[in-house]
Amino acid sequence: MPRGNIYVVTAPSGAGKTTLVRALLAADHQIQLSVSFTTRLPRSGEVNGKDYCFVSREEFERMIAAGALLEHAEVFGNYYGTSQQWIESMLAQGRDILLEIDWQGAQQVRRLLPEAIGIFILPPSLAALEERLRGRGKDSEEVIVRRLAAAKEEISHVDEFDYVIVNDQLDEALHDIIAVVRAERLRLGHQSERHQAMIAGMKG
Repeated sequence: MPRGNIYVVTAPSGAGKTTLVRALLAADHQIQLSVSFTTRLPRSGEVNGKDYCFVSREEFERMIAAGALLEHAEVFGNYYGTSQQWIESMLAQGRDILLEIDWQGAQQVRRLLPEAIGIFILPPSLAALEERLRGRGKDSEEVIVRRLAAAKEEISHVDEFDYVIVNDQLDEALHDIIAVVRAERLRLGHQSERHQAMIAGMKG
């Protein structure tokens, strides 16, 4: 069975990454979202095991010490991380997996899985990003300033990724990310594994 693809999607807060990822998952049922572990408290409406796996800081640090995480990072005082065993199991079964993580986690994933496909989501401008953050109406001025500073740091790592999508219009950005997924599945290596007998027969 051909090994699945692993897609790493990164973006600054407010760039629309979560909305875009949800639209991709709804459009392509062959991709499964990796559910991250986190030490932050659940937000209203979030479900444990679906949105995140919520654990204590002590439990998370035990997972780090045991080498159980493919990647992990501390963001705004909370840990986030991905189960290495689950990812390896899904890829071995031929499943495509999507990680929605920050640039620190993306670097760690690439070190362990250099075949990971990096996709960076950009806002159309920093002004538009600030407008989106303020429009959400759920962050204080201090948090907004902090998120904008973090966004500039995040964007400084854009050249570490394979694909860049500017999320100005959601429909266009969705078409772009679907195109990336389809193109990666059509690479020679994957197609040779999937259609080995057919291709061999045609070669004669």
